[in-house]
Amino acid sequence: MLAKTQASDMILRFGAFELDLRSGELRNKGVRIKLQEQPFQVLTVLVRRAGELVTREELRSAIWPADTFVDFDKSLNTAVNKLREALGDSADRPRFIETLPRRGYRFVAPVTSEDKKQPAAHANGASRAPDWKIVMSVLLFLFVMLLAGGLIWHWRQGHVVTEKDAVVVGDFANSTGDPVFDGTLRQGLFIQLQQSPFLRLVSDEQIHRTLRTMGQSTSARITPEIAREVCQRTNGAVSLDGTIVLIGTRYELILRAVDCLRGELLASAEAQAKGKNEVLDALGKVASEMRRELGESLASVQRHNTPLEQVTTPSLEAFQFYNLGLNIQSQTGDFSASLPSFYRAIELDRNFAMAYWALSDAYSTIGETTSSAEYIRKAFALRSQVGEPEKSLIEGDYYFYGLGDLTSAQRSFELHAKMYSDSQYAHILLASISMMLGRYEGALRESRAALRLGPLFTPFYRILALNYLLSDRIEDAVATTKEAQAKGTNSNLGAVRYGVAFYHGDISGMSHEVANATGKLGEEDLLLAMEGDTAAYFGHVAKARDFCQRAVSEAERARQNETAAGYAATCAVREALFDYRYKARLLATIANRRASGRDMDYAVALALAYAGEIKRGQALTDDLAKRYPEDTIVQFNYLPTLRAKLALRQSDPQRALDNLAVAAPYELGLPAYSFYNWADLYPVYVRGEAYLAAHQGDNAAAEFKKVLDHRGLVLNEPIGALAHLELARAYAMSGNTGKAKMAYHEFLILWKDADPDIPILKEAKAEYAKLQ
Repeated sequence: MLAKTQASDMILRFGAFELDLRSGELRNKGVRIKLQEQPFQVLTVLVRRAGELVTREELRSAIWPADTFVDFDKSLNTAVNKLREALGDSADRPRFIETLPRRGYRFVAPVTSEDKKQPAAHANGASRAPDWKIVMSVLLFLFVMLLAGGLIWHWRQGHVVTEKDAVVVGDFANSTGDPVFDGTLRQGLFIQLQQSPFLRLVSDEQIHRTLRTMGQSTSARITPEIAREVCQRTNGAVSLDGTIVLIGTRYELILRAVDCLRGELLASAEAQAKGKNEVLDALGKVASEMRRELGESLASVQRHNTPLEQVTTPSLEAFQFYNLGLNIQSQTGDFSASLPSFYRAIELDRNFAMAYWALSDAYSTIGETTSSAEYIRKAFALRSQVGEPEKSLIEGDYYFYGLGDLTSAQRSFELHAKMYSDSQYAHILLASISMMLGRYEGALRESRAALRLGPLFTPFYRILALNYLLSDRIEDAVATTKEAQAKGTNSNLGAVRYGVAFYHGDISGMSHEVANATGKLGEEDLLLAMEGDTAAYFGHVAKARDFCQRAVSEAERARQNETAAGYAATCAVREALFDYRYKARLLATIANRRASGRDMDYAVALALAYAGEIKRGQALTDDLAKRYPEDTIVQFNYLPTLRAKLALRQSDPQRALDNLAVAAPYELGLPAYSFYNWADLYPVYVRGEAYLAAHQGDNAAAEFKKVLDHRGLVLNEPIGALAHLELARAYAMSGNTGKAKMAYHEFLILWKDADPDIPILKEAKAEYAKLQ
């Protein structure tokens, strides 16, 4: 076989074992160990390349011929297990064979070799006297070869990066005088290296946090000295730094890898570009060469090596603005401020897929769902041009933001997480999907997975804390916000802390969060809207209207038109619930004229349905169905709720109940995925109304109790207060006067300081009086 013919006359020793390549035997202290052919060949390949990573693909090509029809993965795993059994080795604490998950194996024990050939004999049986000059020459040659082999083995042991080792990417020293290279080359290198399944890169977020602990600005250039210190503080192994120089009209790029602890040069790579427009191509070449130098197999580099110009853009200027937008996001957290940079990148290159993706991601973060969907569709149309990691993310986001198809999005991100095990983005999107579907245990699991991977981004803590809050695990929510604060990632947690304060009835805590958000674009409007809901929850309609207008104004100031219109639309729903029909129709019309978006359009249609505007409500409902045919939330939450409410307005409770049947599996989810969770549990609430209309008091009571039993999910939504009143009506219908009186009393106590002229309050007081 291949492994035997290359060194058929050698014995390789490791520990107490001898591997005889001539006889094909493995011996332990001279005792032969029975070993089948495939395990023997695997051992031969690993021992002959001791200290090196041997990929699964390399083992396949060396041992299993291309035309062999076997389950390669199963055969290789079986062979390695038999080897470990023969050697008395352990996968968890290997002495000989180390597993590098999803990549291959490495033989970690020292190996020595011995020539088995004996001196030739005379014909008469007497030994020929040795030629000492020849013997000394052979010994000297073997000594030199062993010394060289030992040095090579030592170099590989000390310089090959493993999956446990982190790599810090530093800045390029730019002596060209052209600022277009500042920061741009580092970002390009990071993107190119990110394609590697072999390297684990320290993220920008983790670098920025480390810079703060070092007393450095997050915008500081990552010089070789800073990169090495960051590397040490993050328990990294290697730091990379580069240089770009201009020699005549030619650009020369040099990339160096330095051992973080010892400061020794581990490897270097160089490439030249004839002109400025070829620099990105040269950057891709030095990145590929460095991956090989750091220990990644040639097969892996070739497989995961989409050219940088294809992953991003051939325009250096476009890439510069793309990088600027990413820097704004990572350094300030202001996604609105990053938008002009991405727009400029697209102006310079209309086929820049990742710039469209970045626009979509930024818009989704600030709640502008229509724009987010528009740009992810454009990125999706260009996805064939990018690398596999980027393509996978674009496809997942397309299903999530572009189509709203949560099932396809979930499958896509599950596959991405499997392919790229360190992808926090995939886990956090899977958490978001689980929340929207009401699967909070799954959401908690995915949120924790994202945090375990590190670094610790603020959104990850926010989503985890929100999950705990929605699941009524309040103490866990509090502990999560405190942990985020202790680790310096507590920004934008105000909405969650406000929700916790409301849950506890902590008025001063809620006021503190509102005050703390004052003047903060993208935060103040959300807290003002939540404060408006709290005022309405206790029947303070005039205050609620004032907070609503202020929230709309602040969102407009932040240039978030869809968000502003969304606040107006949800205020319209509230007015309709309280039976202020004229005010509800007016606000719904204003919102509809301001902007359009999935969640906002649903709120407008729901407000009109509650206000008795059947014709307009039906038209908007039909339009939603037409525009979002694949959207999971629209099809299984919004449309059933709207159609049911419209049916009730037409005195058809059975049709309402029939429409709501499909919403049951999704009704406990977070449909309008934001931290302003106004839309939660409306299918349940409307079903309760339908049962009331059908004179099924017990069934109605069960639905309204469901609303009241999910305090963390409903929080300060108006239906959380009104459910007390509707529960009282359900008990009264069932003839349970005692429980009805108690429920009416609870509602009236809740609204003891309410504005006295609220129509629904007047109705409640009159109904309660009849029971006395």
